[in-house]
Amino acid sequence: MKIGIIIVLALIASGFAAHFLLADPGYVAINFRGYLVEMSVPVLVFLTATVFVAIWLVRKILVAPRRIGEAAGRYRSARSGQKMTRGLIEMAEGNFARGERMLARAASTSDSPLFNYLQAARAAHLQGKNERRDEWLRLAYQDIPEAANAVLLTQAEFQLDQGQHEQALATLRRLDENSKDHGHALALMGRLYYRLQDWPSLRELLPRIRKHSHVKTETLALWEQRVHREEIDKASDPDMLTAAWKAVPRVLKKDLSLLEAYYRALMRTDQHARAEKELASALKSEWRSPLVRLFGIVDGVDASKQLKRAEVWLGTHSEDPDLLLAAARLCLRNELWGKARSYLETVITLRPSPEVYQEYGALLNQLGETDAAADAFRDGLGMVSTATNLPAITHTPQD
Repeated sequence: MKIGIIIVLALIASGFAAHFLLADPGYVAINFRGYLVEMSVPVLVFLTATVFVAIWLVRKILVAPRRIGEAAGRYRSARSGQKMTRGLIEMAEGNFARGERMLARAASTSDSPLFNYLQAARAAHLQGKNERRDEWLRLAYQDIPEAANAVLLTQAEFQLDQGQHEQALATLRRLDENSKDHGHALALMGRLYYRLQDWPSLRELLPRIRKHSHVKTETLALWEQRVHREEIDKASDPDMLTAAWKAVPRVLKKDLSLLEAYYRALMRTDQHARAEKELASALKSEWRSPLVRLFGIVDGVDASKQLKRAEVWLGTHSEDPDLLLAAARLCLRNELWGKARSYLETVITLRPSPEVYQEYGALLNQLGETDAAADAFRDGLGMVSTATNLPAITHTPQD
């Protein structure tokens, strides 16, 4: 459109020029170092136009190879982009083999083949073709060395997904050597250590994860809680337990699972008096049923005083099955059989469980009520047994 307008305007201008020039063509003389060149104005205009056209043509010829190369590059890039898009569509539709082929073809003509290689590796991974997957990753690593971290992270994620824990750990350690304190790599390594239950390694890694990674607060708390619980469970003497509990961050010292592990460890290391005192203090501060259950099994200095404290709590928590069970156990230690029986029967009414039936059956046996004890044991067993109608045992006649 623009070229047509220019041509029309040029023709109109030429017509006006011809009208005036034919009437009087004019005269031009150029004297240069003794040379005299004479011509009419139309000839000068024609020569000038010819020179300009020649310069324009030479310029176009000179830049033509570059323009052709750029056009070819744009065409190849567009074709590569189309293939990549089709490959991604095939993958999204579950056609992983076809998607892998398209992405691989697109990589050979792409200006930035990294994405194609990584997606082709993902397609091979989803097909379970680990050798092809690793080959695509190798090509990505080889052709784009600056993308080494991205390739290694992708490889580690694939290995974790397939449960190749040792290979994943080796990949992540290599990445850690290449790029110290890489946030995502640290998060993957923490996840791997948690999965492997390698608590010492996870504990050593946690400070770096807190500083450099962006792991969810809930996940980080879970990892920390599990590491500290393992340290508490491993404590074999009071000094080790004290050190392990001291290492627990203040924010986690109210975590119920850690508190249970700590109080059980106190009892395991024969610190029953300390366990009783700290349990009573914790329950005064906040009523938590799992800790009440522990209060019923701790072997305090004075069982009678321990029972009195539990019965005081019953004044405000009379319907708490855990407290009733704890009181029953303390009555058993104090040889108060009737009161223990009453508490256990109340617990069975409120919240029966195999554990309560076990305690109740043992008490009935001690009281000489063997039939009732057998019924209690049977009821408890019925709560955990998955079999309902067990076949009768066939009688085998004796020869």
